[in-house]
Amino acid sequence: MPVRSPYPHRFPSAPAGGVVAQLILLALLTATTGLGPAGWVAGVVYAVAVGITLRSALRRRGRRSLGPADHVTLTRATLTGCVTALVVDTVRAPAPIGLLVTITAVALILDAVDGQVARRTGTVSSLGARFDMEVDAFLILVLSVFVATSLGAWVLVIGAMRYAFVVASRPLPWLKAPLPPRMTRKTVAALQGIILMVVAADVLPRPVGAVATGLALAVLVWSFGRDIMWLYRHRDATRVEPRPRGVRLQPTDVLYRVDISA
Repeated sequence: MPVRSPYPHRFPSAPAGGVVAQLILLALLTATTGLGPAGWVAGVVYAVAVGITLRSALRRRGRRSLGPADHVTLTRATLTGCVTALVVDTVRAPAPIGLLVTITAVALILDAVDGQVARRTGTVSSLGARFDMEVDAFLILVLSVFVATSLGAWVLVIGAMRYAFVVASRPLPWLKAPLPPRMTRKTVAALQGIILMVVAADVLPRPVGAVATGLALAVLVWSFGRDIMWLYRHRDATRVEPRPRGVRLQPTDVLYRVDISA
């Protein structure tokens, strides 16, 4: 008979470990790049927010730990915290482009790993999908903020679109319905991060970078528009019922979108 832990509400180790790892990486950035107070504040606030949110999500689902793929996603989340700190710190000094792009590249590469790990280990879950999506969305938001400083505020639309969709889903609950899986949706999502990273690297002439970013935005608008139209046409057949109080989500429940490109 398994022994019940005497500390059922103890802070889960993985979220706490993520916060500690974030602090260590911020210290390394300070030692190597001279990360300033603004970057530190942004990094710490981000790490604490991720830790608290992840802890809450684990408790709501009755889980005590993360799966193998979730640990990969947590690593990506920590790298995203570093990118956030570097971008915010540009209020003090120019960002170290090489380091920023390298960290972003590793985070984007790991984005192709966590899904494979989940499928191969049989640990696919609604929590993992949501966690993966939120990390992707926030990384793209931060990159769009950075690129907007050189190309213009219009680039922010790329990073804001996923969050605008969430806001719109409150008065329009049919937007919360699950979508049929499409590989094009995943491809469009990956494309945003790749193009923003390349433009951030400043290896392209500015006009070329602007055109590439504009094309990425156009494809993103098309992807969102296509899926919004699908949800609208099927709004009666895909109605999302409110979850009764006290009922926990099961791993097979799909209540949220799992791709930032909609």
